[in-house]
Amino acid sequence: MSQVYMPRVLIADDHALVAEALTKFLSPHCAVVATVHDGRTLVQLVERLQPDVVLVDVGMPLLNGLDATRRIKRVLPEVKVICLTVSEDSGIVAEAFRCGASGYLLKTSGLSELLEAIRCVMHGRLYISRSLKGLASLLVAELESPHSTRCDLTDRQVEVLQLLAEGHSMKEAGAVLNLTTRTIAFHKYRIMNTLNLHNDAEVIQYAMREHIVFS
Repeated sequence: MSQVYMPRVLIADDHALVAEALTKFLSPHCAVVATVHDGRTLVQLVERLQPDVVLVDVGMPLLNGLDATRRIKRVLPEVKVICLTVSEDSGIVAEAFRCGASGYLLKTSGLSELLEAIRCVMHGRLYISRSLKGLASLLVAELESPHSTRCDLTDRQVEVLQLLAEGHSMKEAGAVLNLTTRTIAFHKYRIMNTLNLHNDAEVIQYAMREHIVFS
């Protein structure tokens, strides 16, 4: 008798307890290949492990889940990504699908819905939480709206922007990205010049508005 295929799943959540709980819940149904707690590690591991499905929290440190999704899909378009989060913001939901996510699931969902979402994306379909189906018209409007100015930033600039908006000093950001403080300062100057930002408060406000960091 042939063995039922268990999807290979990678879990990314900055809360260790959530990652452990998801691993426990999914283990009878899926092969959990790894758990990670920040977006940079996620991107690195996905390229190495090439799972079938990635469950990613939207608001993760060092590199948020949306930008991590964008990078994963650019390198490995066949990997399915499900954003698993608490946010019901239609703008964030739309951005997740714009980044290449195949599913968007609220953390209040039950295990049966999580498994349904995994099965759905494995068959090449999109999935959105049952409780968010009422956002359909808002999502269409968000997806049809013009892209934001963040498209003018490079991947490296987005990384620097997130780290600075999270409160890291330029020296700390340099240590994370393996860059000199002077290089971080140059990136910060280019970011502020490109986006017409004038101080650190405006940098943080922009990062929150564009879903690069989350409150």
